[in-house]
Amino acid sequence: MTNAFTRFIVFALLFLLPLTFSAQVQQEVPPPYNIKTVSFLRGNENVYPFFRLGESFSFSFDDLFGNEANYYYTITHCNYDWTPSSQLTVNDYIQGFDNQRIQNYENSFNTLQIYSRYTLSFPNKFTKLLLSGNYILKILNDDREVVFSRRFILYEEQVAVPVQVKRARDMAVIQEKQNLEFSIKSKAIIFQSPLQNVKVALFQNGRFDNAIYNVKPQYTIGNDLIYKYDKETQFWAGNEYLYFDNKDIRNAVNNVLRITAGEIYNTILYPTEARSGKTYTYYPDVNGNFQVRNINLNVSNPVLESDYSWVFFSLSAPAFYEKKDLYVGGMFNNYSKTPEYKMDYNEKTAMYEKAIMVKQGFTNYMYVTADKNGKVDGEHVVDGNFYQTENEYTILVYYRENNDRYDKVIGIGSANSENIIN
Repeated sequence: MTNAFTRFIVFALLFLLPLTFSAQVQQEVPPPYNIKTVSFLRGNENVYPFFRLGESFSFSFDDLFGNEANYYYTITHCNYDWTPSSQLTVNDYIQGFDNQRIQNYENSFNTLQIYSRYTLSFPNKFTKLLLSGNYILKILNDDREVVFSRRFILYEEQVAVPVQVKRARDMAVIQEKQNLEFSIKSKAIIFQSPLQNVKVALFQNGRFDNAIYNVKPQYTIGNDLIYKYDKETQFWAGNEYLYFDNKDIRNAVNNVLRITAGEIYNTILYPTEARSGKTYTYYPDVNGNFQVRNINLNVSNPVLESDYSWVFFSLSAPAFYEKKDLYVGGMFNNYSKTPEYKMDYNEKTAMYEKAIMVKQGFTNYMYVTADKNGKVDGEHVVDGNFYQTENEYTILVYYRENNDRYDKVIGIGSANSENIIN
């Protein structure tokens, strides 16, 4: 091999190396122990991370160190598969610039657990997002190291997406699954090569960890794209979320067995039993959401005056021992599969147990079954799957014309399984 050819190979590898790294899927980095109550908000309400392009929304989190640390943010536009949009520059999707310090933060008061609350609003004086699509928001420290990251999606409304929730047709899972039938309708767009250029993402209660991707249109009627699959668009229905309410942090009510005092309050919940194999029982939930609340009449700002508490979860599910990993999940922790939220089996009590620090208020949660790699196992869940379960479904439609440089999100559809039909 000649020296000239060797130099050419080395140069080619060096040229391709950045492209290799840039094509990595942008996974969400879970926050460290001191970062809690991370949420996207519209107004003052926690919401799923799907926003209309140009709509105002915000992102907030608490730092339990409470030392007014400096945090910065960067935003990356991503393709449908969550790899960075390599054909775009930052100036293509941001008017202004990112990599700015989060300037809006306040300290807690009248709480046993101190914390600093950070709020980042969009658009802001530095950053306005210009394009629809997938985005990854990274929060950095003073050393510009990633502390944690979260995904969010901006959409346009160029197409209509009517959705219907139906029972499964397969008799083996007809009692346990919910199926989405939907179509994509547009008078403004003539789809080019829809089997290749149109993509969809299906979400159950705003979750990314069990979302369905890569489903092609089953057939077309004119310019309408029709999705009437039997299996490809099915979700395990799960069960209604569990909840506790400690808005009165000193008194045991609403699924709280007792309160004990320590450096911060301890909230011991009533033990729960696995509901798999039992009869389905309906009771209302908020599909995994949470609300920070403090019932104290002297509280003027619940966001800063609500305290943190150690919440003790306990679950009787002996059949799962040493077979699956169980996690406490909900929007309060972004369904994180980290050791902080993994249930531990206590052989003496024959119970799964975990203590988690949660901000005071109303909290929906569920027990998530996952394998050793953190992949969700929707079939083998401790609380069972029931087709009657009330779930909120969202469908996002992506489109990339033949000459486009990025994946647009051109439509959104939603449906609730309360209206499920056969």
